[in-house]
Amino acid sequence: MAKNVHNDYKMKFSKDEEFPDLSLHNNHMAKVLTKDIYDKLRGKSTPSGFTVDDVIQTGVDNPGHPFIMTVGCVAGDEECYEVFKDLLDPIISDRHGGYKPTDKHKTDLEFEHLKVREQTSIMASEYSCVCCVSVSPQGGDDLDPNYVLSSRVRTGRSIKGFTLPPHNSRGERRAIEKLSIEALASLDGEFKGKYYPLSGMTDAEQDQLINDHFLFDKPVSPLLTCAGMARDWPDGRGIWHNNDKTFLVWVNEEDHLRVISMQKGGNMKEVFRRFCVGLKKIEEIFKKHNHGFSWSEHLGYILTCPSNLGTGLRGGVHVKLAKLSTHAKFEEILTRLRLQKRGTGGVDTASVGGVFDISNADRLGSSEVDQCQMVVDGVKLMVEMEKKLEKGESIDGMIPAQK
Repeated sequence: MAKNVHNDYKMKFSKDEEFPDLSLHNNHMAKVLTKDIYDKLRGKSTPSGFTVDDVIQTGVDNPGHPFIMTVGCVAGDEECYEVFKDLLDPIISDRHGGYKPTDKHKTDLEFEHLKVREQTSIMASEYSCVCCVSVSPQGGDDLDPNYVLSSRVRTGRSIKGFTLPPHNSRGERRAIEKLSIEALASLDGEFKGKYYPLSGMTDAEQDQLINDHFLFDKPVSPLLTCAGMARDWPDGRGIWHNNDKTFLVWVNEEDHLRVISMQKGGNMKEVFRRFCVGLKKIEEIFKKHNHGFSWSEHLGYILTCPSNLGTGLRGGVHVKLAKLSTHAKFEEILTRLRLQKRGTGGVDTASVGGVFDISNADRLGSSEVDQCQMVVDGVKLMVEMEKKLEKGESIDGMIPAQK
């Protein structure tokens, strides 16, 4: 166990004196953390020196969130998930629908496994939908572009051998950036592109990246700043994208890497293909540098926030649902389809003109293909519902069963 002098100093005080006041809190960490768990873990630290107080600090500083229940903790390195498992395992279970410490996660980055389901008949009551379907390979290329304005799939990756953004030093962050630049520069074909460091960006480059909706700015959310992710900004951070501007990598934001595939329209099949192929190419290059991605059989890909464990995947579309979004059962439909909605400007934003960002709700316990399939099938159904409502017809017979 690592020696952490600051942590040893805090041990002079009792657990009651050190235990945080969580009386007004509404996050997963606050639901789980007890004085007994805190007392058991407060003297421990990971090999890099991350403590349980470091893990929970963002959740202590941020009691709750007006729209979603936040996690309330972060990992400072891969080892956190083992050293502090007495706290993190129940948080993970709470956040990911009862996911157990003995469960194993499935990874599937074979884009050919995405299917198209063609509805041929529907027999339904108000609360269930039983569909006879024919299945053919490689689905997701037929989402109606009159309704689906854009499609994207993103995930995060942590590079083995480095601590995570809440904990890494300046030198470590710069080493991650250097390694990432070398890896991304070797990509070719449809993935050939350019890296833009935030600290050296020209005004013209910055304006262009803003217009392309590529630029990530200094974190201002207290959820991120209280977790230590804005330290030394913008040192060691940057954005890489391919020449076609359809494949993007953020370096040293919330995770070491944020990988995004996107394009206009409703061809989720093509977006997912590029996502899977690009991710595999990047990991192969990092492995050649003796730095693969952090992954385990239990947690899948290891990322900074426990909410992103497993796939880290958010596959989403911007879709026009002006009629459906005002329907009394809109929220129920999303829940049954295992989808979530945001405004097109992000988690805290409202819909504009009936356009929503619809994405998968799951991360851990099901594969990348499964989660993308949920989006393809669910959005296709909701677009058909929208068309029905536009004609003044009822959608009661189309309400899906719980997935």
